[in-house]
Amino acid sequence: MQSICIFCGSSAGNDPVYLQVAQSVGEVLAKKGLTLVYGGGKVGLMGAVADSVLAHGGKVLGVMPKHLVDREIAHNGITELYVVDNMHERKQKMAELSDGFVALAGGAGTLEEIFEQWTWAQLGIHQKPCAFLNTKGYYDPLLQMIEHMVDKQFTKTRYAEMLTQSDDIEDILKAFANYQPPEAKWQNSNVQP
Repeated sequence: MQSICIFCGSSAGNDPVYLQVAQSVGEVLAKKGLTLVYGGGKVGLMGAVADSVLAHGGKVLGVMPKHLVDREIAHNGITELYVVDNMHERKQKMAELSDGFVALAGGAGTLEEIFEQWTWAQLGIHQKPCAFLNTKGYYDPLLQMIEHMVDKQFTKTRYAEMLTQSDDIEDILKAFANYQPPEAKWQNSNVQP
């Protein structure tokens, strides 16, 4: 594993712990020699994790659509900023650059990004791990919803179990190192989705 994609808020939230965790994640990634791939912003948790990686001597790759760069929210101090045409290209490029995906606290964009990667993993588009860094139980309601999806048979247990969740980035990185993807949906006509 060489690069980790972090999805997180363009806001810092209303509890200082989210910012502290983002900074800690950046430090851990840099000290482990892992490249940060992220949305390229200088604001909120996005900016905090990037700044922390850089402060600890790490490498940061950002990916941002031109219309957001034009609004001057791009981080100009990172190792490399990829400017793309739209959000779809952004997510595709981030996926190509990354070996695993971690969602820190965030809003709709964060959820959309991590859920797309989880979906792509289920479909066998990639075989990369996905995780929720569950700071102070931030993702507890969402994780309960995923259990509900399993209970109501809208997803299989094996796909829910693809998702790692912990409040410790070190635990997530250990789980990523041992990750074994399940058989992809629709790969075998005898396997139920």
